[in-house]
Amino acid sequence: MKAEVNRNAQRNKRHMRSRRKLVGTPERPRLNVYISLAHIYTQVIDDWDARTLVAAGTLEPEVAAQCPGGTANIEAAAVVGRVIGERARALGVGTVCFDSGGRQYHGRIKALAEAAREAGLDF
Repeated sequence: MKAEVNRNAQRNKRHMRSRRKLVGTPERPRLNVYISLAHIYTQVIDDWDARTLVAAGTLEPEVAAQCPGGTANIEAAAVVGRVIGERARALGVGTVCFDSGGRQYHGRIKALAEAAREAGLDF
């Protein structure tokens, strides 16, 4: 019998493997991305102080209103990336290290990252 594949457990293993090397510092915080089936969330985190500096997601009404075709597609990811980039720049954060949460860099993750870069974040 073939063992059943638990995709979320595999993603968590990949995420923990990358998190061993990826640490958000006060000078270069971590841009964390989480994508559920219905929404997209992102945070800029300072791991040394264990605090979230700024966050954005499609659960926020002002962000969800800007998403044209729903809250879990590539267009919504681009909106969230732009919003998190603007909020981080307003806080004085210019460079971040990108944490994709164990997901591949394509689709919604890539759209979010490119929109954050266009908004002024460097990573």
